[in-house]
Amino acid sequence: MIHLVENSGKQSADKRVLELTPRVFAKDGWLHRALNLQHRPQQAAFAVAAASAFATGTPLLCEAGTGVGKSLAYLIPGIIHAMDTVRQFVVTTHTIPLQEQIQGNDLTKCLALFENIPELKRYAKFKTALLVGKANYLCTTRLAKAIHQHTELLEGTQQRELRTLQEWAATTETGLREELQSAISPEVWDWVNAESSLCNTRNCSPQNCPYQRARTRLAEANIIIVNHALLLSLIAAGASPKKGVRGILFPNDFAVLDEAHCLPDVATDHLGKRVTAYALERMLKMLWNPKTNRGLLAAHDKRVEQRLITEVLLESEFFFNDIQTRFLEHSSIRRLREAGWIEPRLNEPLHKLTLRLGELAKDETDRNRRDELADFKRRIDACNTALNDIIVLGNAPEHVYWVERTGVRGKNVSANSAPLDVAAELRKHLFERETSVVLTSATLTDGVDMSRFRKRVGAAEVTGLVEASPFDYQRNMEIYIAADAPAIVHKDGTNDIEWLSKMAEHCIRLVPGGTLLLCTSHGDVKRLHEHLSKAFSPNRRVLAQLVGTSRSRLVQEFREAQSAVLIGTDSFWTGVDVPGPALLQVIITRLPFENPSHPIVEARTEWISQQGKSPFAEMSLPAALIKFRQGLGRLIRKIDDRGRLVILDSRMLTKTYGRHFVSALPHSSFVRFTKDTLFAKLPVYQ
Repeated sequence: MIHLVENSGKQSADKRVLELTPRVFAKDGWLHRALNLQHRPQQAAFAVAAASAFATGTPLLCEAGTGVGKSLAYLIPGIIHAMDTVRQFVVTTHTIPLQEQIQGNDLTKCLALFENIPELKRYAKFKTALLVGKANYLCTTRLAKAIHQHTELLEGTQQRELRTLQEWAATTETGLREELQSAISPEVWDWVNAESSLCNTRNCSPQNCPYQRARTRLAEANIIIVNHALLLSLIAAGASPKKGVRGILFPNDFAVLDEAHCLPDVATDHLGKRVTAYALERMLKMLWNPKTNRGLLAAHDKRVEQRLITEVLLESEFFFNDIQTRFLEHSSIRRLREAGWIEPRLNEPLHKLTLRLGELAKDETDRNRRDELADFKRRIDACNTALNDIIVLGNAPEHVYWVERTGVRGKNVSANSAPLDVAAELRKHLFERETSVVLTSATLTDGVDMSRFRKRVGAAEVTGLVEASPFDYQRNMEIYIAADAPAIVHKDGTNDIEWLSKMAEHCIRLVPGGTLLLCTSHGDVKRLHEHLSKAFSPNRRVLAQLVGTSRSRLVQEFREAQSAVLIGTDSFWTGVDVPGPALLQVIITRLPFENPSHPIVEARTEWISQQGKSPFAEMSLPAALIKFRQGLGRLIRKIDDRGRLVILDSRMLTKTYGRHFVSALPHSSFVRFTKDTLFAKLPVYQ
């Protein structure tokens, strides 16, 4: 670490954050003096609570409404505590935009505060590091090896990509793939990224390897920024400090998990298992590709191994084609209920291959080559173990199992499993690590309390705090609710999509700025895009979350256009931050209930029912309310923002549970309208 506390013991270092934080966030305090930021009592309350949690090593849940300024509320005391106690401070987010906001904006404000207040001057030396997965980094050792073996590993066009990477390696500081201006195929990147035993301190140094350079920055950092997915993947892989050592990810660390409302779903994804046809085929062809006669085993006379890999490739193709034919002909997803649902014909070939790779690695005299063979053995063995577990439903009934086809053409078949309840795992890895962990979001409650969120994350005994938004929603947000939306009759939604399309078109025409349409299915996104593109072309841009589109790029284009229409689902309900006239209207097309036919939702429904509880009350309604509140939060992003919220789902007014959604609105002065009264009730936005 870069800072030691001069002439002070551990106890005073632990408590210093309690003394300094109130002075930073007080009315006319240091934050106002240094940055001229308006005092927000809600922000001050959260900051003091976070400082107390850090100092006492206790967990905390805090819902901080939009506009509270929660990032500064935890970053400032977190950095102070990290440097005083020589402990690392881990901050995790769910979305890239928030991560970028923290790095590019909030930490800059922290630095300015520390530099301008004499009592905080020493904290201006804080160091930050971004933690991303190894596979995102270039490894120059692997690049050099790939260049040396290029004719054995890669085809002609791919060899040209290697030369592009070689030129880039000479200038890049981070070595992160996202910074590459040129398109590099996944097959080439597989041979040069740091996700290999070859990338180690024996072969690589911080002077020449971007990943090793990143590791050095990580070791020196006071604050480490990571996303939820990587955090949970590392935890699942056993990266937590060993038993008896406190800490979440690093020894003696403490953490804040922002956008924590997403945590249970991310944990479900990353604490389960997934094997895809495409990933397995790509891994096998890195060893030996029968069509190109290239691969790691091409350099030597390995005909026996080459034949074995060819056989495994054929068996893999048959295996996944069989899954598609038997289970996925009429649906893109299918739950698995009976053990032995398919013959484990890949088990024996994969097992033979891993045994042979182990023998080759043992006999290999070249240490680097031995490491690579051992890597392939480990990965293929992990795939085989996961497949066997999914075939025998090894952890049922605590886990749910399913097969699915995804990808642009729906051809990538996968076998999957996920835990039904992640509370026990999250409790063990977050709240029983004898360190402080703060979970925060604008929506941890369902509009009433945090009880259901507590259950989902295993935090039943954790202190909870709710700080409401300081925004004047009554004055700045108009709310309209449709009273005559037709019921959905067909599974594909064709009964009401025409009504939705026409109503959305009318509402968009009434507002001069940008409109965000939030949907609950990709089918609705596609059909609304088709209708609205025809209705507004060429005068108004209509952007949509279609296959192959970049979420971040769509939001950027929407922000720049100032009067565009953006149609999205799933991730667009959260993390979209477009203040000002570029987003003057949010249209919610349907209440965001989860798809009841998805295997995870279906299995959880059965699991809750078996406990004698109501799946709707325990799961469906609370989840929909949190997502609904997230969607509402896209509209007003700054204290002077104004806008219009339109909800095209009559269930808010006609169903008993609708009152919960009405209560979740920022204010109760909403206007009912119908198709016939639309123009009378909804004036042109001024």
